Amino acid sequence: MLGPFGRVLGAAVAVALAAGCAPGSDDEPAGGKAGAVSTDVAKAGKVTLTVWDQEVQGGQREQIEKLNAGFQAKYPNVRIERVSRSFTDLQKTLRLALSGSDPPDVVQANQGYAAMGQFVKAGMLLKLDGYDRAYRWSARYPKGLLALNSVGGGGRTIGGGDLYGMSLNGEIIGLYYNRDKLARLGLRPPRTWAEFENALGTAKSRGELPIAFGNQEKLPAIQVYGVIQDRLAGKDAVRSLVFGRGGSWTDAPNVQAAQRLADWARRGYLNADANAVKWDDTPVDFAKGRGVFMIGGNWWAADLKAKMGDRAGFMVPPPVREGAPPVTMGGESLPFSITSKSRHPDVAAAYIDYLTSPDAMNVAVATGNLPALKASARPEGALPKDIAAAWEALSAADGITPYLDYATPGLADTFGGPLQALIAGKTTAPKAAAAAQRDYEEFLKKK
Repeated sequence: MLGPFGRVLGAAVAVALAAGCAPGSDDEPAGGKAGAVSTDVAKAGKVTLTVWDQEVQGGQREQIEKLNAGFQAKYPNVRIERVSRSFTDLQKTLRLALSGSDPPDVVQANQGYAAMGQFVKAGMLLKLDGYDRAYRWSARYPKGLLALNSVGGGGRTIGGGDLYGMSLNGEIIGLYYNRDKLARLGLRPPRTWAEFENALGTAKSRGELPIAFGNQEKLPAIQVYGVIQDRLAGKDAVRSLVFGRGGSWTDAPNVQAAQRLADWARRGYLNADANAVKWDDTPVDFAKGRGVFMIGGNWWAADLKAKMGDRAGFMVPPPVREGAPPVTMGGESLPFSITSKSRHPDVAAAYIDYLTSPDAMNVAVATGNLPALKASARPEGALPKDIAAAWEALSAADGITPYLDYATPGLADTFGGPLQALIAGKTTAPKAAAAAQRDYEEFLKKK
């Protein structure tokens, strides 16, 4: 397996290309297909490009709608037929759509073994190396970000190999906090992990819900667990575990992370109905004043800014030792991939190029999102500025750890289910860790 993805966020790239206008040679092979690559969209004639995405949150939706409109204005011969679904619904329906006779042209296929790895193994996605050479995406993006959207060995390895997608946004799992509630409690944004856990106890003792949390879909618990795990195990151990280079889910720090999550639930730091609350309802509840803190991704920031203004703050989860380099889970948003049966792969590639151009990064900033690459536009408002500062600090410190569900195709269920039971007080931390390890070992044997 490949090693950790290194400086995932990286410095700004030296070459900035204009949106959708990079020249390509006519003899460039479309990865995985015989024939030539064309970057002349007008030459394709009238095209309906079907795109499936999960950009349903307010800021994400505004972002993709603006970019789709811009692409169609630039190429009047192309009409985008957009199908949007929530992340969970997209994961449930995408495999069936890709296996049909008339799949979408472009889809957002999640990184990792469960989605992108399996789709590559089944021959459902188009290798993008030829388009990468035509549009020079590798000159635009740091190697670490390209590696996250790459698959090797026909689906047997992730984190390197052939390119199968491109991402528009960066992602951080961080700690949101309600500034007004912290002030009323006489607290400040925590500088250490101990200070954070003390703040949870103070909030509980004063009648406040410490952490707003929805875990109906199981995956949120894995992300909260991962934030704890980063502090107890460290980034190198987490990377090695996810990428199959060493370590076990039953190693002491990983079991301790599960125990800490169980302790939070037992002490009332999480809402008692957490396993019945939908993931996307968590920021809605938080915006209404439920919770002093919330652990979640930056993709919620645009909606929270609209509803809370400067009352919402964001930070990298605090380190064990004050001043230690920042670490948290994240990487980049779901990549846009071309399906292997697309009737318009050249137009699909031009669309992906447009979505990941420097102009698109400025659209991301303007709509309250976090661009994957440095944009010339700067964010406005306290919350977007918090997130931009966190992204830059993580970049400088090489502080991103991969999403844990990348580790096996079924980990979202085989570990997410036991974590649900752990939160409900129906299992123990060692048993939850053992369940993840069984799935992990079985998967590694089959690779």
